[in-house]
Amino acid sequence: MQDRSRRGRRFPFQAGKQVAPVSQPDVTDEPRQPDCKTAPAPVAAEAALPSPTRRNAVWLGIQLIAQLFLVVYLRYRARNVNRIPHEGGGLILANHQSFLDPILIGLPLRRPISYVARDSLYRVPVIGWILRKTYVMPINRDRASATSIKEAVRRMQHGFLVGVFPEGTRSNDGSVGDFKPGFIALLKRGGVPVFPVGISGADQALPRGRLWLKPRAVRVVFGEPIPFEQLQELFGKGNEAELIELVHSRVVTCQAEAEEWRKRSTGRWFRLKGSAEPNKP
Repeated sequence: MQDRSRRGRRFPFQAGKQVAPVSQPDVTDEPRQPDCKTAPAPVAAEAALPSPTRRNAVWLGIQLIAQLFLVVYLRYRARNVNRIPHEGGGLILANHQSFLDPILIGLPLRRPISYVARDSLYRVPVIGWILRKTYVMPINRDRASATSIKEAVRRMQHGFLVGVFPEGTRSNDGSVGDFKPGFIALLKRGGVPVFPVGISGADQALPRGRLWLKPRAVRVVFGEPIPFEQLQELFGKGNEAELIELVHSRVVTCQAEAEEWRKRSTGRWFRLKGSAEPNKP
């Protein structure tokens, strides 16, 4: 009776639940065999995401410094910024001319962009630290891993703008190259609109192989958003090429508008400086 009272205090009965029997201690002299059935490893919880509409201190500091410097030195200008909503997830697809491009796109916005960047850039001093502090997600350039796609989709559905350069690498001559199909998985799973962006002049301001900026004019044009419903019509089998062409053509249109704008403004700027032009007959 004494043992039962102790056992009752140690394992109190709860209504509606079955009490597991108490295991007896092993008093044999034989060595105990290890249990080959191991408990499943705990699944790591996904890290909580920050606000998709509020810029952190690092992002805001870089943005303010870049605005003060690039607006003057590169005569940076952006057009149709109001086409980017103040809240809600979306996928920004832009042409890629230089390492300046992520800054140039985010410069006029009052919300952060979570870019997808090559994982090799994380090993570059200073740049790697900045990438980690400014919402950037690493991805393998040759193959988009399931983990990277899942994280990008999670951020878009959380309300982030996710930025991708579908060419996969910087252009050699400033023109828009072919798009790699890796971004299609983000389109299908994200359920968000696409915001095409065109950049002109960044390849001249920071060409391949240079570490210092040249004082060249830069223009950025934000295009008309592509609603998810329009994209969804091309998700069927066999429509991949048409889907890529739709997005590619929108980015090309934005880049051509930015290029024309830059050339016109550059011509005016030189005329204001007193640059002589040959007289036309």
